[in-house]
Amino acid sequence: MDTSGKTSRVRVVVDAMGGDFAPQETVLGSLEALKIADIELLLVGDKQSVEEELSKHDYDASLVTVVASVDKIGDDEHPVHAMRSKPEASIIVATKLLKSGAADVLVSMGSTGASMASSVMILGLMDGLERPCIGGPFLGMSPKTMLVDMGSNVDCRPSLMLSFAALGTAFSRTFIGLDNPRVGLLSVGSEEAKGNRQVQECYKLFEDSHMNFVGNVEGMDFFTDKADVIVCDGFVGNILMKFTEGLGAALGSYLQKGLSSQMNNAQSESIISDLWRITNLPRKMGGPLFGVNAPVVLGHGSSKADGVAGAINTAVRCYDLNLVDSMRSELSEVTALMETSG
Repeated sequence: MDTSGKTSRVRVVVDAMGGDFAPQETVLGSLEALKIADIELLLVGDKQSVEEELSKHDYDASLVTVVASVDKIGDDEHPVHAMRSKPEASIIVATKLLKSGAADVLVSMGSTGASMASSVMILGLMDGLERPCIGGPFLGMSPKTMLVDMGSNVDCRPSLMLSFAALGTAFSRTFIGLDNPRVGLLSVGSEEAKGNRQVQECYKLFEDSHMNFVGNVEGMDFFTDKADVIVCDGFVGNILMKFTEGLGAALGSYLQKGLSSQMNNAQSESIISDLWRITNLPRKMGGPLFGVNAPVVLGHGSSKADGVAGAINTAVRCYDLNLVDSMRSELSEVTALMETSG
């Protein structure tokens, strides 16, 4: 999307029916973002339900538009089949608004598969890319270290993972602010020969690329500042992310029992809240969809209002920083390498 004609307010289209707690939390979170960001909102969903939620809050009505949709796509539905049978579903209507230029960014807490499918089919992929991916920081204690892919592609050829590394490099440089991000390949050991066939084939491609490749990294290196962009396929990435979420919840429960006799509720809840925050960063800021031709941020399905607001803030920042253009530029260098070597 051409961002040269930016307006003063970023126009955010939200799939108001997406997520486990929609539309209550999606509407509330959108309005929370409206209080702190220079944005306009387009809330897509069942008009009566969305307007009913809006009526519970005070807000500047001139900055909020409700766009009616007929249906929504659930997590249990096949994304492509559902898009064909539900052409007026909220995520499809929202994506078309972004494509048409009526909005600048899209945010959804709904079905990841449906959000990705509608983005690919309506917005299109960047030149030279086979599939999009989801990436970003995922540990609050290491906020400058990012993971890609977080779960959108469970089977990846080495060439696709090289593309993901390029997209992650652009994100790290543009969004996080690192001049020359270090790229690491997640493996079972730091030596070049370690890893399965996929990792070993990736190693050679990464080594020959223009990126600042530092070799294989291990799971513990998310905490050692060895790499800024850690690359794996979505199968491994999603397991890693959900393990971290589960670990945070389990430790929180364990600590709550132990701390209850040693400090008051406010103190123990503060510690538990901090632990949850550092192990659940994607729930607070969403995950940008890398590789499509406009800014799209996907949130966790169980996100409450603060997660919705965080995802909106992430999307606005992606737009302000021209992240899509940065990714196109980085990806073009990888595409040129693959054409030369292939």
